[in-house]
Amino acid sequence: MTTTAGTTGVWADLIGQDRVVETLQRAVRAAGAGGNRHAMSHAWLLTGPPGSGRSNAARAFAAALQCAVGGCGECNTCTTSLSGAHPDVTLVRTEALSIGVDEVRELVRRAAMAPTMGRYQALVVEDADRITERGADALLKSIEEPAARTVWLLCAPTAEDVVATIRSRCRRVELSTPSTAAITELLRRRDGVEPELAAFAARVAQGHIGRARALARNPSVRERRQEVLRLPGRLRSLGTCLDAAATLVEAATQEATVLTAELDARERTELSEALGLTTRGVRPRNAQAALRELEDQQKARAKRIQRDALDRVLTELTSFYRDVLALQTGAGAEPINAEFADDIAELARRTTPEATVGKLDAILACRTALETNVAPLLAMESLMLTLGGPG
Repeated sequence: MTTTAGTTGVWADLIGQDRVVETLQRAVRAAGAGGNRHAMSHAWLLTGPPGSGRSNAARAFAAALQCAVGGCGECNTCTTSLSGAHPDVTLVRTEALSIGVDEVRELVRRAAMAPTMGRYQALVVEDADRITERGADALLKSIEEPAARTVWLLCAPTAEDVVATIRSRCRRVELSTPSTAAITELLRRRDGVEPELAAFAARVAQGHIGRARALARNPSVRERRQEVLRLPGRLRSLGTCLDAAATLVEAATQEATVLTAELDARERTELSEALGLTTRGVRPRNAQAALRELEDQQKARAKRIQRDALDRVLTELTSFYRDVLALQTGAGAEPINAEFADDIAELARRTTPEATVGKLDAILACRTALETNVAPLLAMESLMLTLGGPG
């Protein structure tokens, strides 16, 4: 089956990325000896804003490299490659804060193996920006001296987020933010969302496909968003500011707990069985160290999920104050949060553009604080006090 950029086969969900798809398709043809051999590379770095589809592009590329017809999207090779079930396609997606040297060494070991069923050994690292410096050192030799049929596909928000020695040895492909219309059409076609809801989700998601899908499919996600956007009008005293911060952090913590509790228990049970701890009287040496290491990994994962939840709060607040500033300056930009037009107009009337810029700066500072491991409650309290302050 012949694929058309961004419309069919494994490329169907890469909306608004025709240039990227054309580049990757040329590489697929080159890999199959049907195109310019210089179009193919052993290492790729796919970058783009959050939600633009960089990991989807990497998975589609891996599938197309394995597919006999370049990515039909229907054969067993395509479906198993996209899902990560293909033996020659490795998908790495971490919920921890970083990808350490041990995990990278395992990937390097796998990269040195010849393909068992497919044409390539493809390794997709969705969060290459989280690879530690030691991990990057371990990865470097594999990228510098790759096995003949191995392809590394690294994904990151920007090239600068990846260690310089790694990015300099990769061919770069940059994705752009999809348009609201394109996301709307995707939600209607792929997920069966009714047109009005699809348009709403696409508008407020600001180009983030995953966020748009969550908003369109989950009423509780839409309700949490509304609760966040009501905050600016309620921050009228020290007490309300501190209560708002505590509520936000508690909700993020609860979300992390819900998402990880079952997985944590299953991982601990599986490790205990592997170590023989379920056998009465057996106490293998180093068992406690292995359990502590698992516990540390689980805590890091929960912390990441909590931080991601708080980051979504900051994104919603940024969109709100962006609308306020646009109204204050007469920019004429289409509002993101049209359903909160009255609240936005009220805040725009009683504050100044300078004060609004200060609040946007405070949101950015809060995001930076969370990324540098400032205690979430302290970071959110500081932000709420600034948002509720004078001006």
